[in-house]
Amino acid sequence: MELLYQVPEEKRIRVIVDTDAACEADDPFAIAHALMTKKFDVKAITAEHFVTEGSNEKSLREVKTILKLMKLNVPALLGNRGSLSVDSSLSEAGEFIVKEAMKEDARPLFVLCLGAITNVAAALLTNPKIAKKMTIIWIGGHNLDLTEIPFREFNSGNDIEAANIVMRSDAEVWLVPSDVYTSMHISLAEIQDRIAGSGAIGKHLFEQMVGYNNSPYAGWTKGESWSLGDSPAVGIAMNPDCGTYVYREAPIFNEDTSVRFDGKGRKIRVYTSVDSRFILEDLIAKLRILYGAE
Repeated sequence: MELLYQVPEEKRIRVIVDTDAACEADDPFAIAHALMTKKFDVKAITAEHFVTEGSNEKSLREVKTILKLMKLNVPALLGNRGSLSVDSSLSEAGEFIVKEAMKEDARPLFVLCLGAITNVAAALLTNPKIAKKMTIIWIGGHNLDLTEIPFREFNSGNDIEAANIVMRSDAEVWLVPSDVYTSMHISLAEIQDRIAGSGAIGKHLFEQMVGYNNSPYAGWTKGESWSLGDSPAVGIAMNPDCGTYVYREAPIFNEDTSVRFDGKGRKIRVYTSVDSRFILEDLIAKLRILYGAE
């Protein structure tokens, strides 16, 4: 089957998905969702590290697996080997971000950052002019008003230096902090019932979720449910009003992922809620329409 509607060209956007796809189970859902969204012209999927050696290559392999299962041909590019303190070079992912941002194209460019933000920071360091030519949606950090953080936030903690480079840049940043991205609740039973039957990609999404949930790395999970925490980046790019937001001074990230303010940061958009059912139902509907008849 196919989606029996079109999105007017003047409403379409260019998208780069920057993802630590092999880190745990929610990135693949967001990647698949982005690839099925008609509003998006997905220019590339760029692989992020998640600190461990070879993690950027693992992420790239997962991205290529998703593309193969969905029978799609989109550039999949390798990012930095680790945080900027480990690898500050301009990777093929960073190079692509620079080139795409500098293109003459009336459609806005959105970079959906689903992990550490190293590739984007490296691109900004190489060419600061790109800051004014893209919107960065980042799944990262905690609620900016917390006086005591509940845990070391994973995405920001994987490259504090990169986080602060982005926050101190001139780029338009839409931040989705932990109290918002963890609100994307879905049960494993719902994934089995409504997603697993959507062809090879649905089967993969379910099986990799169950596999991770049963692994020794998932001690922090609740056992029978998940938060598809990367999916808000897709939903917000589809419809920026699918959540509530405020404008706040861009923070400075401390090493423990808490933040401070020095009064010098420009304003960024910080989401305070998202419509989880709009995002999840759109993902499920597209999977069932496009891949459910396989």
